[in-house]
Amino acid sequence: MLTFLTRIFKKQATDPANNSFTYNQEGYYIHPTNRPANPKVSLIMPVFNAEKTLRKTIDSVIDQTIGFKEVEFIIVDDKSTDGSRSIILDYAGSYPNIVPVFFKTNNGSPATPRNVGIDLARGKYTMFIDSDDWLSPGGIEALYELLEKTGDPYAIGRTIKVEDNKFVVAGEYNSCEYRESINPYTIPHIFQHLGPTARMMRTQFLRDHNCRFPHMKFAEDKQFFIDVLTNCPSISTTKDVIYYVNRFKDNKSLVGTTTIFEKTDTNLAVIKHVIQKELPEEIERMVLNRLYEFDCITRLFNRHHFLRSTRKDKYYKKFAEVLETTKGLRYDFTENFFEPWHRVLVDLFKRERYDDIVKLIEWSLKDTTKETVIREDGLPYYWLPLEEPYEWARINMLAVYKEHMKTGDRYILRVNVYGDYLDKINCFVIRQRDNEMNENVLPVERIEENLFEVEIPLDLLAQLNTASHTMFIRYYDYRKLHIKMNTRRIFEHGGKKIDFYTTIGDNFGVIVK
Repeated sequence: MLTFLTRIFKKQATDPANNSFTYNQEGYYIHPTNRPANPKVSLIMPVFNAEKTLRKTIDSVIDQTIGFKEVEFIIVDDKSTDGSRSIILDYAGSYPNIVPVFFKTNNGSPATPRNVGIDLARGKYTMFIDSDDWLSPGGIEALYELLEKTGDPYAIGRTIKVEDNKFVVAGEYNSCEYRESINPYTIPHIFQHLGPTARMMRTQFLRDHNCRFPHMKFAEDKQFFIDVLTNCPSISTTKDVIYYVNRFKDNKSLVGTTTIFEKTDTNLAVIKHVIQKELPEEIERMVLNRLYEFDCITRLFNRHHFLRSTRKDKYYKKFAEVLETTKGLRYDFTENFFEPWHRVLVDLFKRERYDDIVKLIEWSLKDTTKETVIREDGLPYYWLPLEEPYEWARINMLAVYKEHMKTGDRYILRVNVYGDYLDKINCFVIRQRDNEMNENVLPVERIEENLFEVEIPLDLLAQLNTASHTMFIRYYDYRKLHIKMNTRRIFEHGGKKIDFYTTIGDNFGVIVK
């Protein structure tokens, strides 16, 4: 049996330059190996010039608790010019279930390599991994066992973005609960995070529904997973960590070389693809809302590159193309927006009030302490820097600190909450800022119509890691509601200094020292 040390110290790597590859009519070469006939899972990894990260990624797959022999690992190299192919062949020489596939010419995106992987896959289930990311040791086993239990065609778990000094939970709505055989459309944000991470699908399901990645420089995974999810009668989710995404500053990707206008063009292609599918209206609304609101408003306008640009006319021209696609819809596409002020932006654009659009984005990006008000209807609103009729925009939920007290072994916090989902409040969360996997969850008690109370044990505060922690109310299972506060309280307990403070955005936080 090969050990970890064998992998580290094996020096004799195969040099692909000294091999004569015979490419098939589709332009790729399949390296001969003793492939498993019936693996449990096929894992597909596109590669392009990944020699710096490749070994860590491959090792994370070899070390899976399901047993590496149960995995068919299809590694598709897209004409790398570095040492990637040598590394792949080196591993394949030691592990017959690693299947190297080499393209004769570069395809320009991971779409074609992934599609070839789907065509070649022999596993009952299929997963994807990128060549600069890595898996949690039990990742494959957790999703495999979940699908074997439920019989669903799709399961998803937790993805962690690893930044230079921080661990961030990505797409939290996908992995906030253990859920078995649920209707995917019961998760309002299900189409918001559509990368290939932490997902497993039944291979035959992908083939039966002809789910393939479109050839795009950007958004190919978005369209693929829209096609997958809109064909799923049920899915399952797990809170288990499955996948780690490499977001270190020195990690470069193809996405980083794509301009915002190129990205919007590919998003327009996906929008047209979705409309042509003629989905049931409620499903179409959910899918298109992600594409219109997030991809074509947030990413196009609500970014500093828009404010810095001296050619804002190019942004407006591109957004006009976006609005053109909405003309045949059976409904007002802004009705499903998660952020009501985005509807204001659309209306300003239609009225050609471009200066006001700039004011609105400056308010969004630069005003860290946005002014809010509870109006006569008892609901919360932003006070926008615009003239009537655009001076107000609804806020879905607003939490405002009322008072606190230290009694016995408890810290009592009272908060006024206003908005649309008071009956959907789940709990109170204390989460470490630089490691979002570390959190403590406490119950919330509703003591009046808008008044909620949390009891925080002092011993719990003293046991928190020495770090800064964010504090928020969780509602609708995964949505975060930060608490507005303008006061401070510092005390000591259990040998720790507990500092309840106000963040730069006037939100409630705690530093433990």
